[in-house]
Amino acid sequence: MKILVSVKRVIDYNVKVRVKADQTDVDLANVKMALNPFCEIAVEEAVRLKEQGKASEVIVVSVGDKAVQEQLRTALALGADRAIHIETATMPEPLNVAKLLAKVVAEEAPGLIIMGKQSIDGDNNQTGQMLAALADCPQGTFAFAVDLSDEQVAVTREVDGGLKTVALKLPAIITTDLRLNEPRYVKLPDIMKAKRKPLAVVTPETLGVDLKQHQALLKVEAPGQRQAGTRVDSVDALLDKLKNEAKVI
Repeated sequence: MKILVSVKRVIDYNVKVRVKADQTDVDLANVKMALNPFCEIAVEEAVRLKEQGKASEVIVVSVGDKAVQEQLRTALALGADRAIHIETATMPEPLNVAKLLAKVVAEEAPGLIIMGKQSIDGDNNQTGQMLAALADCPQGTFAFAVDLSDEQVAVTREVDGGLKTVALKLPAIITTDLRLNEPRYVKLPDIMKAKRKPLAVVTPETLGVDLKQHQALLKVEAPGQRQAGTRVDSVDALLDKLKNEAKVI
């Protein structure tokens, strides 16, 4: 059985994000980029399932310009077998990404698709659900644990009230949460091996997808500076500030 994993190139989570002076977007000049943490968890889970003998091949796919091949090679170093790069000039919006991935799913026919629940740049948490609708597959979002068998996968999900387990018939789509696993450390020999693993490049045109724009980025602003806290002398003074200044009660 094949497992398909989608990954995304994002700003490294240790880097402080800067906004461009004209507020048109986030400044990516000379910024360290990395594999989206939730996508890294997805790759790790797929590789573990293969190591358990429950999958025969792990394929990673990413959308974006040529620079995303760096993150695809990282995923290959983590243990994926081959990669697919859908080359676009800019990063498409979630619906377009889902349409592109749906075409790859149709061509590769994986038994399981694993994705990060969201990217740490857009934080949209949309692509996995959109892909499930387009590919007509059952979905298990916010996965805390995964138990894969021949015909179905049991996904324990993180929900507001605790944990909930759902059984999905294969092929199915899973989006990973933070506590699903801890990704392994990439060793130098694995990085060298990843350079020799196959990486195919395709375009939206070859997949038959027309990237229509449905959203427009109007403005990007940095969050406001956090104000210093104040001390109050009594409960009455605290309630007065909460009611009249913070306006939360």
